[in-house]
Amino acid sequence: MAFLSDTLARVKPSPTIAVTTKAAQLKAEGRDVIGLGAGEPDFDTPENIRAAAKRAIDNGKTRYTAVDGIPELKAAICAKFLRENGLTYTPAQVSVGTGGKQILYNALMATCNPGDEVIIPAPYWVSYPDMVLLAGGTPVPVVAGIETDFKLTPEQLEAAITPRTKWFIFNSPSNPTGAGYTRAELKALTDVLMRHPHVWVMSDDMYEHLVFDDFEFCTPAEIDPGLYDRTLTCNGVSKAYAMTGWRIGYAAGPVSLIKAMGTIQSQSTSNPCSVSQYAALEALSGPQDFLADWRRVFQGRRDLVVSMLNQAKGIRCPKPEGAFYVYPDISGCIGKATPAGTVISNDEVFATALLEETGVAVVFGAAFGLSPNFRVSYATSDEVLHEACTRIQRFCASLV
Repeated sequence: MAFLSDTLARVKPSPTIAVTTKAAQLKAEGRDVIGLGAGEPDFDTPENIRAAAKRAIDNGKTRYTAVDGIPELKAAICAKFLRENGLTYTPAQVSVGTGGKQILYNALMATCNPGDEVIIPAPYWVSYPDMVLLAGGTPVPVVAGIETDFKLTPEQLEAAITPRTKWFIFNSPSNPTGAGYTRAELKALTDVLMRHPHVWVMSDDMYEHLVFDDFEFCTPAEIDPGLYDRTLTCNGVSKAYAMTGWRIGYAAGPVSLIKAMGTIQSQSTSNPCSVSQYAALEALSGPQDFLADWRRVFQGRRDLVVSMLNQAKGIRCPKPEGAFYVYPDISGCIGKATPAGTVISNDEVFATALLEETGVAVVFGAAFGLSPNFRVSYATSDEVLHEACTRIQRFCASLV
């Protein structure tokens, strides 16, 4: 359509949202559908956070705020970074946006010029490449496959850096794989980055609190203080505090970058929801003890799903360190056919046939930059996960 911007041709709608929408549509039509597509905790937002939001409403905190966050929330974010990550920031180094996605988008829009390259380890969150394209940059995916536990090696990072590299996007634990980098693994990457002072680091730490077993979370600016002045450390309340719909993300970094991000936000959305900001203030400042309980629940779900998917014919499912996703490999299913005659030629065909024939909705791996795989979000009950994995086992067993 000639009326539409050429920019629109460079991007596509989010596949994860598309899968969730399709599952909801089939449910509305009366189909028995289990949706494993949405990256969203099934817990309720904790009561103290909800109470803080109600108080904010009752106290009239419903007007415009500072464009990139109220002072109280910025102070709480600074306290969080110091307490949990050993990073010292001032409120002038903090930006609050309408979800983590806006924070990343603002940073890319404020910094990318045509020809600028952004290194993105694949599998990646579906929005990273498209946001780079919208900002006028060039995404440079670097595949980290199952043979390296979906983790980028320092040799791969070194080889991907060019004089045009502007950013390196880092996400640990990862969406879609759940892979988490140990301190030693991350130090190997930061050593590479220290040799290339023109490369900035965008660390997406959204799943910081969702780590299992004895895994210890770490973030680049914490591992190597030499990166502090060119790192944007990004986070939010969506995943850890079950606040996806509240839409609050935040980041800390150099003042010049934070100011530029504020300029972008001032001409797009302006301030994040005022009530949500006060809820986020309580989330970061209030009791944190429930996080350990939620981690135990998610770890049990991970173990259930990994065990059952590894029992499915043709599937290999690594055990991730964090988040609430698994990213099974379906190489053993490619080339086979369903009882209805559909040939599984790739992971998108697999996911489509799985939904149509069993009612289980997953996201195909090509959306995340690595095939043949699919992503499962196990942020739902044990009962639902057991039923979904049983259906996947039956589906795989039926392939010939």
